Amino acid sequence: MRLVSFETDGRRTYGLFREDRVHEATSAFRASYPDLRLVFTAGKATEIEVEAKGLAFADVMLLSPIPNPDKIICVGLNYANHIKETGREKPKYPSIFTRYPSSVLGSGVPLLKPACSDEFDYEGELAVIIGKAGRNIAASKAKEHILGYSCFNDGTIRDFQRHTTQFWSGKSFDDTGSMGPWIVTADELPNPENGHLRTVLNGQEVQTTPIADLAFSIGEIIEYVSTVTRLLPGDVIATGTPGGVGRFRTPPLYMFEGDRIDVEITGIGTLSNPIASAN
Repeated sequence: MRLVSFETDGRRTYGLFREDRVHEATSAFRASYPDLRLVFTAGKATEIEVEAKGLAFADVMLLSPIPNPDKIICVGLNYANHIKETGREKPKYPSIFTRYPSSVLGSGVPLLKPACSDEFDYEGELAVIIGKAGRNIAASKAKEHILGYSCFNDGTIRDFQRHTTQFWSGKSFDDTGSMGPWIVTADELPNPENGHLRTVLNGQEVQTTPIADLAFSIGEIIEYVSTVTRLLPGDVIATGTPGGVGRFRTPPLYMFEGDRIDVEITGIGTLSNPIASAN
């Protein structure tokens, strides 16, 4: 299944994407489960009841598939080629930071370059969405807790990221990241590590990598994170970006108003966002 959250007629809602149309969950189903996070918490993701008549893609505004996660956990330095371009060694443990939900938009929605910086960078990533709560999850059991996968753009304000050794400020600007266009459930994508990730800026490929090249596997990430905090249904884990980010190019390559950034992952689709300037 492809699970979507979207806005139509001024309402925020959710449903399924199938046969090139968006099918909203029925009003009766939404009365019991007002958003996808509650659907996942109740274990009802495979039981969503939708309207037979779908909406045209052009008639909806996609939101981040999980607009209100309890946690968005991001992993830095998690592809060998990105570790190399930063001049660092592979970390002994996953390098973890967080983003706020207000910083993550849906596909097709403009990402906003802050007026205070001209160093707005892209980071294409695979996102893992948790479906079953757990703490101290062994890597070998991690797939039992995964609901599905999505594309993620960890849009970063590089100069703010360098203000301190903490990544928080560069990763937390409102409306600078995105996820989507939907969540592909794990039954349809049982082995995302067999896929490929590409990031394309204005038609130019800027990142490309097999997802199997992750320095820390999805299972290892879930094991480490769940040792620290209880993972909840709807939590998002962005698994890291490959080499080719704008900061380490010569000259640096950043995003500006009028640009378009696409993140493509095998078996999921394409997350696409234009760039606009924040007021």
